[in-house]
Amino acid sequence: MYKINYQKVLEMKLKQIEKEEKKPKLLLHACCAPCSSYVLEYLSQYFLIDVYYYNPNISSKDEYQQRAFELVRFVKEKEFPNPVKVIIEDYNPEEFYEIAHGLEACEEGGKRCFECYKLRLERTAEKALIGGYDYFTTTLSISPLKNAKKLNEIGADLQHDYGIHYLFSDFKKKDGYKRSIELSKEFNLYRQRYCGCIFSKKNTAVCKTE
Repeated sequence: MYKINYQKVLEMKLKQIEKEEKKPKLLLHACCAPCSSYVLEYLSQYFLIDVYYYNPNISSKDEYQQRAFELVRFVKEKEFPNPVKVIIEDYNPEEFYEIAHGLEACEEGGKRCFECYKLRLERTAEKALIGGYDYFTTTLSISPLKNAKKLNEIGADLQHDYGIHYLFSDFKKKDGYKRSIELSKEFNLYRQRYCGCIFSKKNTAVCKTE
């Protein structure tokens, strides 16, 4: 089966955008500052970006607020070619537990995670449509633990449903993940040891004791 190289797809799109007179507006879903660091450094050359922090999967309000604080701090301290704004949603974990109901026993990286991808991406698409953005996408594909193929398939479906362009990507490519680690060290960013939800947190704790 033919495997799509989403980094190549992204590069082709960025070449088209470079030829446009006006920079398009991008709503970028972000899970945390470390994952956003390289993505913002990369994409801010081509877009006017609003970073959308919406992650009801995160296990506690304190963790949610700490990640949000670090994201805002990074955007303030890092210089970008074009202005970047951060939008922080209120913490509402009930939205995650609703989609996770019945999937509690799923392994990490399985169906529960895919439903979580969809939850966050669909909210981003809705906000992008209402806000008049040209594109939407997510930082999630920068993680080696996230399924970029599934993320992009969900993005493609939402693009069709909402009539707004999804920016296909696999940000871990071309040393993107490596660069995010470098930027995290440079800006002394808080790097969490689990994805965010209570299930991934428990899984991390089990791994540490084995």
